Amino acid sequence: MIKYILTGYIESALSQAEYSKLEDGTFSGRIPPCKGVIAFGKTLRECERELQSTLEDWILVGLKLDHPLPAIDDYDLNREPAYESMAAM
Repeated sequence: MIKYILTGYIESALSQAEYSKLEDGTFSGRIPPCKGVIAFGKTLRECERELQSTLEDWILVGLKLDHPLPAIDDYDLNREPAYESMAAM
């Protein structure tokens, strides 16, 4: 099975998301291992979409600025990718 590291990282991070309904009826969401990743929305679905967008931006900025990103499940974006030799294919 082919593992897409960035897709897997995002899916794993989103599976750890925590959502709250606020007093005004809107929603907030955050991903505890990813400090600063928080989003808001009028509906839970909107909040989920905003949280994914915020996470994606957070990852890209972190990689560009060489910030360490937390390992989530088996995904560690800080490691150098391992390449298989062409003979293995």
